[in-house]
Amino acid sequence: SLSGSTRKVKSLRDPTAKMSKSDPQKLATITITDSPDDIALKVRRAVTDFTSEVTFDPETRPGVSNLVTIHAAMAMISVEEAVSQARGMDTGAYKNVVAEAVIQRLTPIREEIERLRSDPAHLEGVLAEGTRRARELAAPVLRDVRQRVGLC
Repeated sequence: SLSGSTRKVKSLRDPTAKMSKSDPQKLATITITDSPDDIALKVRRAVTDFTSEVTFDPETRPGVSNLVTIHAAMAMISVEEAVSQARGMDTGAYKNVVAEAVIQRLTPIREEIERLRSDPAHLEGVLAEGTRRARELAAPVLRDVRQRVGLC
């Protein structure tokens, strides 16, 4: 089926390789913290082919198929629906649709990351509370283990 949810997202620069944060090519990978302009640039520069129609055929058209996969995942639609939305567009116009879907999905996450990074005291408080709660939950288990092992 075309709508398998386990499909791997491929590199924007080499659609035969998976997208990886360790890729030395900066235009190959979209990160959660990329600005909308960075996302648009990366998608616009994504490797496709010389056929203008948008189709989903990972074997013969890996670059365009990767864009369809990204669009479907970000817009939370099926691959078939993504291809249907692209009907009548060339790959250049479709790249704008894909970029917009990625920006829509990642912008609230990026903004929340930026908000949290700007308030280290809040983060430290959350970590301290997590530590306190973990110790509280672990205490009876540790007591039980010590008794069973004979350390008490």
